Amino acid sequence: MDVLSYHLVPKMEILGETEKNRILQKYGIESTNQLPKLRPGDAAVAALGAKAGDVIKIHREDKTGKYAAYKVVKEK
Repeated sequence: MDVLSYHLVPKMEILGETEKNRILQKYGIESTNQLPKLRPGDAAVAALGAKAGDVIKIHREDKTGKYAAYKVVKEK
């Protein structure tokens, strides 16, 4: 089964360097170490092909609207 196509898994994408830097600057974040973490062994992270240091944009939607969350892939 493709984890990323499961209806409860939100759409995710790996950000490029330019987009990552733009997000850090926009939110006043000095380092990706300040972002919430995702482990490389997470099923969705593995399915994306993300590696340690990658920033993942998670597209979420609920009754109040649409928003994005950002997390960094980090070992520990």
